[in-house]
This record gives sequence, C-alpha cells and structure tokens, in this order.
Amino acid sequence: MPTLTTSPAPGGLSPAAPVTPEREGRRRGSRRERLVQALFLAPAALFLLLFFGYPVVKNVAMSLQEYTTRTFFTGEAPWVGRANYATAVGSSLFAPAMLNTALFTLGSIAGQFVIGLALASFFKRRFPLSGFLRSMLLLPWLLPLIVSSATWRSILDQDSGILNAFLRNLGVIQEPVPWLTSPSVALLAVVLVNVWVGIPFNVTLLYGGLQEIPEELYEAGAVDGATGWKAFWHITWPNLRPVVSVVLVLGVVYTLKVLDIILGLTNGGPANATQTLAVRSYQESFVNFQFGVGAAFSNILILISLVFAVVYLRMNRRAVDE
Repeated sequence: MPTLTTSPAPGGLSPAAPVTPEREGRRRGSRRERLVQALFLAPAALFLLLFFGYPVVKNVAMSLQEYTTRTFFTGEAPWVGRANYATAVGSSLFAPAMLNTALFTLGSIAGQFVIGLALASFFKRRFPLSGFLRSMLLLPWLLPLIVSSATWRSILDQDSGILNAFLRNLGVIQEPVPWLTSPSVALLAVVLVNVWVGIPFNVTLLYGGLQEIPEELYEAGAVDGATGWKAFWHITWPNLRPVVSVVLVLGVVYTLKVLDIILGLTNGGPANATQTLAVRSYQESFVNFQFGVGAAFSNILILISLVFAVVYLRMNRRAVDE
C-alpha cells in the first residue's frame, strides 16, 4: 500500500512524520468525536445563552437607559450612561439597604449553619425514627416561600400569633412583641424566618459530608484520647471543611437575593427597617416603575453575588484537584 509523505521541512530540519492512512483515519475519528461532543453541548449552551445570558445582558442594557412605563408605548429608551447607578447609589435608602442586606445575610448564614451542623451531627447517630425525622426536616424546603411567609406572618402576629402566646406562657415576655410592625425587631423576625427556611439545605449537605468521614479516624482518635470536642475539632472539622466552604458560599449567594420572604412578611417595612438591595430593586422596578434604576440595583447585587460565586468556583476546583 502506498504511503503519503509530506515535503521536507525547510532549513535542514528533520522532515515531518509521514501521513499514513491509519494516521489520517485517527484524525478524522478525532474530528468526528469533537463534533459529536459539540453537538451534545449545543442544547445546554443554547439554553444558557437564552435563559441566563440574555436576561443578564438585557438587565445591564436597561440599567444604562431611561427605561420607564413610557418606553412600553413609545419604544424609546434613551441612553443615560451611569445616571441610573448614580441615582441608585445616591438614594437615601441605599446605605440602609446595604446595611440590612449585610445583617440579613450574616444573621441568616450564622443561624442556618450553626443549627444545621448541630442537627447534622445529631442525626449522624443511629436511633429509631432517625430517617423519618430527617425527612420531616425537608418540609420547609418543600413549601413555596410565599406559603412559608404567609404562615409565619400568622405565627408572628402581635395579637393573635402563637409565638407571643407561647413566650408569655413561659414567662419570657410580659407584653406581646410587635415582631413585624416594630422597626427595632422586624429585621430580626425576618432573619429568623429565613433561618428556618435554610436549615434543610445546610443539614442535607453537612450530613452528607459527615457520612464521608471514616469511622476508623474516630476509633483511632479515641485511642489517643480525642473524644467529644477534641474529636470534633481535630477530626470532624478538618475533614468537613471543604463541605463547609461550599455550604457557606452557596448560602451567601442564595441569601443575598432573597425577596419572597421579606415581601411576604414586611414588604420592606416598617419604616424601611427590612429594606435590602433585592427589595429596593423590586420596588424601583414594579412599584415606582423606574426600571432603569431597578436594574442598576439588581446589577449591584449581581456583582456582589459574583464575588462569592468566583470564590465558590475556586474552592470547588481546588477540591477536585485534591
């Protein structure tokens, strides 16, 4: 069988390897394989571009335009550059919204993680009905957030809520607490409800992480006297740290954009005590109909979330490499 050869390389260099039919066949097979891979990836890429890429690009464009209700009739949205961002940052509610967003996120993450880790450690032990009780923990996750908000709004009602009745029967409080109508406690009430909603997510991931820690490590630690807190600090925590990082970063990204719970409980009030960046974006867009300013608020929120998303991706890549 004849053999195809390439011309000698100029400059006295050694000639390239001859192109045999077998080599040409492997090249065609490789190209065909890459084409098949691209065809499999194409639907996912198209989906991401349509439903994730386009909304983000459109939102960025709206934040640079004077986009109001008039735009729907005239089709005109003049470019205003950074004016919407200047309006958003210069708003008297921007600083309180940033502070409330930080307090809401930190309080929610701390509560969800501490309670989630305690419950995950508790359910790691084997006892009757542990599987049933673990499945009951998922109920807050299964309920629509607007339903959870309506339920908790009834529980936290100052006059007829069962929480005030329960605390008064225990002697913890003497007068009913206006959980949702007092600016001094409204943010705390919203954080508590969000903690309740986020506990199943933390328990599920942390429980899975705890299951991956070999029992042999605890047995060897017990021989060396590492039990109780010593076992947790020297065995559980180091082995659980990659899962903890993922739980915290994903929790922050999720909590930053929470809107349903706040709207259902307080609608951003009372006296703007529960205003966050997500609430400001919603109210500017769908209450004041200043869509450009609302888009600017949401883009600021996206940038903050993007920082934590990058941290998550770097942590995830490091865990895969290890």
